[in-house]
Amino acid sequence: MNPNQAYTYIFTFLLLIVSAKMAAQNQPPTLAATGNQVYCPGTQLNIVTNMSINDPDDVSIDAIYIQISSGYETGQEQLVLTGSHPTISSSWNSAEGKLTLKSPTSIPVLYTEFEDAVEDVIYTSSQANPSGIRNFSISVGQANYLPSTQHYYMYVPALGITWTDARAAAAASTYYGLEGYLATITAADEAQLSGEQAPGAGWIGGSDADLEGTWKWMTGPEAGTVFWTGGANGTTTTFAFWNNSEPNNLNNENYAHVTAPGVGIPGSWNDLSNTGGDSGDYQPKGYIVEYGGMPGDPVLHIATSSTIFIPNIASTVPASRCGSGSLNLSATGFGDIKWYDSATGGTLLATGNNFTTPALTATTTYYLDPYEPGCTTASRTAITATINEIPVLNIQIPPPACEGSVALHATATTGQVRWYDQETGGTLQQTGENFITPVLTQETIYYVDAKNNDCFSGPRQAVNVKINPRPIVSDDSKGICEGTQTILDAGIPNVTYLWSTGATTREITVDTAGTYTVTVTNVSGCSSMKTITVTEKYAPIISDVNIIGTTATINTTNTGAFEYAVDNGSYQDSNVFTFTEGGLHTAHVHQVDGCGDDKRDFIIVIVPTFFTPNGDSVNDQFIVPGMVLLPGSSMSVFDRYGKLITLLNPRNTSWDGTHKGKPLPADDYWYVMRIDNSQPELRGHFSLVR
Repeated sequence: MNPNQAYTYIFTFLLLIVSAKMAAQNQPPTLAATGNQVYCPGTQLNIVTNMSINDPDDVSIDAIYIQISSGYETGQEQLVLTGSHPTISSSWNSAEGKLTLKSPTSIPVLYTEFEDAVEDVIYTSSQANPSGIRNFSISVGQANYLPSTQHYYMYVPALGITWTDARAAAAASTYYGLEGYLATITAADEAQLSGEQAPGAGWIGGSDADLEGTWKWMTGPEAGTVFWTGGANGTTTTFAFWNNSEPNNLNNENYAHVTAPGVGIPGSWNDLSNTGGDSGDYQPKGYIVEYGGMPGDPVLHIATSSTIFIPNIASTVPASRCGSGSLNLSATGFGDIKWYDSATGGTLLATGNNFTTPALTATTTYYLDPYEPGCTTASRTAITATINEIPVLNIQIPPPACEGSVALHATATTGQVRWYDQETGGTLQQTGENFITPVLTQETIYYVDAKNNDCFSGPRQAVNVKINPRPIVSDDSKGICEGTQTILDAGIPNVTYLWSTGATTREITVDTAGTYTVTVTNVSGCSSMKTITVTEKYAPIISDVNIIGTTATINTTNTGAFEYAVDNGSYQDSNVFTFTEGGLHTAHVHQVDGCGDDKRDFIIVIVPTFFTPNGDSVNDQFIVPGMVLLPGSSMSVFDRYGKLITLLNPRNTSWDGTHKGKPLPADDYWYVMRIDNSQPELRGHFSLVR
């Protein structure tokens, strides 16, 4: 090492020692603000009335940071530097709710100039009726200051950092001598400032690595404190701000993390593994360090705060009554509530949470606000004192009615008419002015009232419905023969009659089929209608007798209540007959009520199964009965070898069992018979027995 190098190292070492000593001796400034005030919506308000910065060893600083540290409504509120401050520039961060005042150059700004600038910072809100409390933190450092905890919060970006590394890094950091640790969030305003209003999302100091489902703060003054037990549906006895369906312990997730922007509830928490995801919303982007509350921390005044109170109406309780009179209205809120008779201007009627109206005859709207006198830009809240008219009923008394449904009618001056089946309780039958009763057969009482909101016309009023009986009738039917007449009888004496034919007598004579009605009316004016159906009955007309073998079916051209018979036999319902003897027969059809008949002859052909030509005069001839009546009929007889033996027809209807004068032997013989050209041939055989 040459002398010049040695000199350089010694000079640098001494410079570091001097710089360290100077840094150790440098005292932080003390900030103090006054001006807790009441805000009038629609106006702008200076956040402080006085600001002072005292520093024993400095007169200037690079920047001042002013933040809406509690109650901030993102995008609807703003801090603005007003006035002329040439040595100071301002910038507003809407996401963090923070206004930065700093030198536009690299030259520090005098404390006195910053004091003037802070006193010229105003608060504005675009909301018509904001509410609540706004705390403003004023600090010389970039860490966010929360007046309720008097702690500082700083987001440190560190892409992909693990929870354990973040805890170590936070513990190794200091802020104006305050010891750092991963943030422990124990209240809603702390969660908003360190989460939703932070410039980024990252690790916080909670973990359930020691016991699954038991979440504790692992850092800072709250180390060891349990703040959550269970999973997504767990419970807390202090404070927790988990996102929807969190914590879910997916993939062994044991460490608390402020959720990335745009994922669920802004500023809320989710659980991650120690490393988190490799990319995307669940990759750690940094961590949140909290300063303050640790043993041995210095007492600092590098930040101060002010507060504005925004009066509001939290709730109103309107009132109503039946008929004219006074009403008691009430409201709750923050501020001295004032009652007016108009939405703007008007007369101040009362102050306080309650207001008793004068006697009212109609519904009236009043207006109230909690603001200081002279606050004319805010909107008043309307509250209604409702006067409900008491309905008056007008019932139309029904005259005696006939059995059946009855139309009842009642009107009310206002509200809704209601019909019941009992004087109290019972079943609501109908609403409205008109009520059609069910079918009534006896005297019945209904009850009616009217309701307008919760105002009633009084006790239900009875409506007595008297019922007169109707004449008792029953429908009937009659039949008449074609071309005849019949008498129709209403069946009830001592009433008036009106037939569908126009007749007004008890009986009428008709000669035509159809439906006839008669309305009978008793002395009470109650009517009933009887219907008599007259059916015309026609004489039968035989169309043909269909013969198949030994079965005959009698057919008619018309239909009706017909009975059938053959020859002199008994009549029957069936039109089908079976025969054992052939020959000429007569078919008979008549109408059961005596409305005419018809008859027709027909022939049944039955071929004998044997004959005995032995000269005893009994069955000596083979004869087909009825063949003589069939002019187009013929029969060919063959022996078993197919030889034609004889030919029968209507002129030659018998065979004596011979061929060319010689008797033929006993045997079976075959025949082919034709009735006429319209029917198929009949084939069979018979026996010659000797």
